[in-house]
Amino acid sequence: MPISLRVTEDEMTVIKSYADLCGITVSDAVRRAILEKIEDEFDLRIYDEAMQKRGKGRKVYTHNEVLNELGL
Repeated sequence: MPISLRVTEDEMTVIKSYADLCGITVSDAVRRAILEKIEDEFDLRIYDEAMQKRGKGRKVYTHNEVLNELGL
C-alpha cells in the first residue's frame, strides 16, 4: 500500500545516500528504518514491563545463576 512522506531536500539527500550505500531503493530504506524503529519501541516497552514486574517480589536470576543451576 503506498504512503506519502514529506522530507526536506537535505533529508532526502541523506536517505538517498543511505539507500545507495546499502544497495537498496529509497522505498526499501524508508520501510526498513520505520520497521526497525517500531521494533525497537516494542522491545523497549517489553523491557520496561519486565523491569516493573521485577520489583514486585518476583525472583530474578542472572544469566550465570541460570547456567549454574542447570549445571552448564
